[in-house]
Amino acid sequence: MGVSRRSFLGQAAGIAGLAASRSQASTEKTNAADRPVLPVAGIATVYRHNSHSDVILGKILEGYNQKGGPGPGLKLVSLYVDQFPEGDLSRELCKKYDVPIFPTIEEAVTVGENGIPVAGVLSIGEHGNYPLTPDTRQKMYPRRRFFDEIVATFRKHGKVVPVFSDKHLSHSWEDAKHMYDTARQMQIPFMAGSSVPVMWRQPSVTIPMDCEIEEIIGLGYGGLEAYGFHTLEGLQCMMERRKGGETGVRTVQTVRGADIWKAEKAGLWSRDLLTAAMSVQAFSVLGTLEERVGDDAPFYLIEYEDGLRATVTMAPNLGHSFGCAVRLKGQQQPVAFAYMHEDDRPFGHFSYLLQGIEHMLQTGEPAYPVERTLLTTGVLDRAMHSLANNGRRYDTPELKISYQAADWPFAKTPVGVPPGV
Repeated sequence: MGVSRRSFLGQAAGIAGLAASRSQASTEKTNAADRPVLPVAGIATVYRHNSHSDVILGKILEGYNQKGGPGPGLKLVSLYVDQFPEGDLSRELCKKYDVPIFPTIEEAVTVGENGIPVAGVLSIGEHGNYPLTPDTRQKMYPRRRFFDEIVATFRKHGKVVPVFSDKHLSHSWEDAKHMYDTARQMQIPFMAGSSVPVMWRQPSVTIPMDCEIEEIIGLGYGGLEAYGFHTLEGLQCMMERRKGGETGVRTVQTVRGADIWKAEKAGLWSRDLLTAAMSVQAFSVLGTLEERVGDDAPFYLIEYEDGLRATVTMAPNLGHSFGCAVRLKGQQQPVAFAYMHEDDRPFGHFSYLLQGIEHMLQTGEPAYPVERTLLTTGVLDRAMHSLANNGRRYDTPELKISYQAADWPFAKTPVGVPPGV
């Protein structure tokens, strides 16, 4: 995915080292050196090389570089794994670091005791052999099942601790809303989502809080659900910064082929904004825009409750990094950037995600609102249904979700990059 680690580091030459990066999260309430190391339980679908379990939990076990050295102020004390495919790493690593693997989620959360001794639970429902929904072809990861079993343990033992759920909350809007409502009802500190909002950016820019946005485009590629979600989170972490905060989404529609250009003529998206998003990609393909988009690549068209419009493009010939372009009121040129990640080990952008998770576990306050992920989960689910139903436009009163953004920092220094590389 994207540029190579070496080429990215060439662009980032001169930036500070690992120690400086630990101080970047200025919103944290206490100094990292003064905080205790907190015990956590891991709940995973699979744990194989370079899976999300590996690049998140592996950094707790073996440091940000996953070769020893500095890491988060967390200690993995228990693990539940749903599937053990060929190449499983969990048994080997847990034996090496004396971490018990339990046969049930309850036992992992309680560490086999009559109580809950962990400070938090990391639920990673990504990768593994799971069925697809018959209509939209979304992968039915057991994220709600994991969450429900964690919550059942909280209820049984009369204690709640913070929970992080990796990526979108579920393939199903109904499941996602259930998880969100349950967390609120039980007052569980709850975070979820993608690593994209905390990735490096090229150029390293953002848009100010309380700005006036006129239009926004998110540039995506790859799997329409898995990477469509990443693109939506990258777009939404900009959109939520607008004046008045987030108010929710009114309609969602997915278009392909000739319908893309009909939508452009109808003023539903702007070519100059898409061109701006493409201009910062380290990528070049010959041909007109129409030729590069082709007949199969979809555009997700989103209308917000306040009348603003957003577009997510999922055309692989427009770029190989997630990206964003924002038109601000009173500015002639859009703010455009690509989200940059390490495309090989140790996948340092997950170190920044871990810093947000650690913040929640240390303070009891999520680093950024789970409502962002609830909203993007719902938009994605409707976009996938629109795609499966010949571009039907969905009214989405259920996505009238209001919240205020948190100004959590994104990556600017090479956390997780091995020294000397």
